[in-house]
Amino acid sequence: MNTLATIDTPAAVISQRKLRHNILRMQEKADSLGVRLRPHVKTTKCAEVAALQRDAGATGITVSTLKEADQFFARGFTDILYAVGMAPHRLAHALELRQLGCALQILTDSIQGAQAIADFGREHRHVFEVLIEIDTDGHRSGIKPEDAALLPVGRVLHEAGMKLAGVLTHAGSSYEFNTPQALADLAEQERAGCVRAAERLRSAGLPCQVVSVGSTPTALEARSLEGVTELRAGVYVLFDLVMRNVGVCSGDELALSVLTTVIGHQEDKGWAIVDAGWMAMSRDRGTAKQQRDFGYGQVCTLDGQPIEGYLLTAANQEHGILSLSSGVSADIAERFPTGTRLRILPNHACATGAQFPEYQALSDDGSLQTWGRFHGW
Repeated sequence: MNTLATIDTPAAVISQRKLRHNILRMQEKADSLGVRLRPHVKTTKCAEVAALQRDAGATGITVSTLKEADQFFARGFTDILYAVGMAPHRLAHALELRQLGCALQILTDSIQGAQAIADFGREHRHVFEVLIEIDTDGHRSGIKPEDAALLPVGRVLHEAGMKLAGVLTHAGSSYEFNTPQALADLAEQERAGCVRAAERLRSAGLPCQVVSVGSTPTALEARSLEGVTELRAGVYVLFDLVMRNVGVCSGDELALSVLTTVIGHQEDKGWAIVDAGWMAMSRDRGTAKQQRDFGYGQVCTLDGQPIEGYLLTAANQEHGILSLSSGVSADIAERFPTGTRLRILPNHACATGAQFPEYQALSDDGSLQTWGRFHGW
């Protein structure tokens, strides 16, 4: 039986207990708000995890690449939303998936994008199912709810015979907040903006069945989702140190860690050297601009208990520097002898997971199962 004491390092470890808890927590939130949950599977890109979400009550999945759509469709997931603006050169790929039986929805936020979808659809005599992306917080992509361009985009799609499925928004700026009230206010802004866009389309005689919102922080702090039909969220399934700083999870809900081994020391500097550098942890330093900086990750014992004061304070490609966040640990070699196994909690679960081809899924009895992870674009 493989255990944390026997597998090679570095390795990405998922606590199955924490994973299941997180899945149930978000599902119960969506159920209480009366909306369907369509999880964003880009966080883990893992069919085993997505199956657990589906079994808990999730309906459909959200992906960030068409290769993810390919791979999840091959594993039996048919209701898929590709939640990235559709580039014209990818329409042939989207068409192929739909012709194979995948109920793939695609996204646009411009007249040019809508026209490309309409032209390609008519040329190939195919009706694409399209959502219009709405910008409710100025974070990234989308048309603002009151923007004059919204109705022309809808008309281009509808009049060409495409299925105008609805509207979608993502309050990505939620990562910048850290109080329940601020997140609740943003969740209401997200809801109200997306619902307003849907109302404008309907008032113009255009169909708009789906009203899709979501980010992990706003999903968990939303007080009402009146007028919304589905909720999307992704990182909740694992959580991470950024989400802990945002305030939507506790340390005990962080389900992903990186197993690492101490391979040397620089005693005069108070360093222990581990075999998890940025190739294992990623270069994501998302906590650096938050109220608590965790460096490249929080150091924990092999059983997952945080070791107060110790962080992965620096990282090279294959080497991580473990040290006190302030001051020098004079007994670093004694405290962390060569060969010591530790676990590092990551800043950003999506970025850290992306460094590994597979996860080690840890059961309560200490045994491990290997779960594959999809890669590429």
